[in-house]
Amino acid sequence: MKARLQNLMIRLRARVPGLNLVGVGGDGLPVRLSSRSYGGTRNRVVRELGFDQPLLWVAMALLAWGLVMVYSASIALPDNPRFANYAHTHFALRHGIFIAIGLAVAWLAFQMPMRFWEQSAPWLFAVSLVLLVAVLMPQVGTMVNGARRWISLGFISFQPSELAKLAVLLYAADYMVRKMEMKERFFRAVLPMALAVLVVGMLLLAQPDMGAFMVIVVIAMGILFLGGVNARMFFLMAVLVVAAFAMIVLTSEWRRERIFAYLDPFSVDHALDKGYQLSHSLIAFGRGEIFGVGLGGSVEKLHWLPEAHTDFLLAVIGEEFGLIGVLTLIGLFLWLTRRIMHIGRQAIALDQVFAGLVAQGVGLWMGFQAFINIGVNLGALPTKGLTLPLMSYGGSAILLNLIAMAIVLRVDYENRQLMKGGRS
Repeated sequence: MKARLQNLMIRLRARVPGLNLVGVGGDGLPVRLSSRSYGGTRNRVVRELGFDQPLLWVAMALLAWGLVMVYSASIALPDNPRFANYAHTHFALRHGIFIAIGLAVAWLAFQMPMRFWEQSAPWLFAVSLVLLVAVLMPQVGTMVNGARRWISLGFISFQPSELAKLAVLLYAADYMVRKMEMKERFFRAVLPMALAVLVVGMLLLAQPDMGAFMVIVVIAMGILFLGGVNARMFFLMAVLVVAAFAMIVLTSEWRRERIFAYLDPFSVDHALDKGYQLSHSLIAFGRGEIFGVGLGGSVEKLHWLPEAHTDFLLAVIGEEFGLIGVLTLIGLFLWLTRRIMHIGRQAIALDQVFAGLVAQGVGLWMGFQAFINIGVNLGALPTKGLTLPLMSYGGSAILLNLIAMAIVLRVDYENRQLMKGGRS
């Protein structure tokens, strides 16, 4: 053994002149190790991860936390006559199945190169339009709480508006790549995309689903801005969009009532009507105080707060985990959005414009929808039917959220391949 070590040191000195080997009389190793520590070391294969591991783990943490909170928020629902035939674990079990299906489909989506998504963008957009039209048909769409947004597929109900978010995102990114040379011309660059979003918006408002329409408008406008559309045209378009939303609210009586209820949810006129949900959400946050009442200890989820496991899941988190839990969740979404946007910028720097715009579009989607949901739950924004990404109960939303995250990881994977000299 000693002879082998001496031969090794001789070869090292020959290859690296001037190398100072630590040890008595020069008979040492380049690293000072005792015989015990040297004997306990093992050869380890160093493997370079092909994607952003922290991003994956943060997304998985949000999924796991969401599953626990869906169980906590829905455990008392079977006590309601409407859900009397359901087990206490019904919604948690279904949510877990949705996550499992979503992860499987997301793994398949990750295998697809970005060239596939670029080529499929127009077709996926066309499919989403067909489904948005089909859901409005009484024979196809399912009516729930006065809205026709779901297509029943037996085990699950599919929501076409969730697919429309991804479809518009991919289509807008592909559109900007194709129109890159004409991005300074409004009628040739911006107007066709605006008409496409307008068609989608009209179909969504017919359901009605104004929340999804808002998210889609932000995604499309964000991609146009990031794609380099003239700033003056962009701000003109933003003013027109704000004016359009104002007109929608002013011409709809029930939407006006929800706005007024949001401004004063505890008033005599609103507390038991349009402001009922928001008032109980605020009560939940108030009960949570700094550290919360503990997991499972929420009172508001016991048939006081409607949709506690979907749109108002954050209120249950605020009650059970307090201010600390809410700030932690906000921090996770801020980090997630920033990381996704960084991956998108990196792709654009590597001349992968489509991939970069898609990743940044996903960042806008996740960040804006989380912002709206958090604002609604806290009473800072008018009540809208938007779920908390990666956390709220809902098969379609979880499925499309996971596919979108898989595409971002694919963008990062191809970025790393390019930086190592490979091909995307």
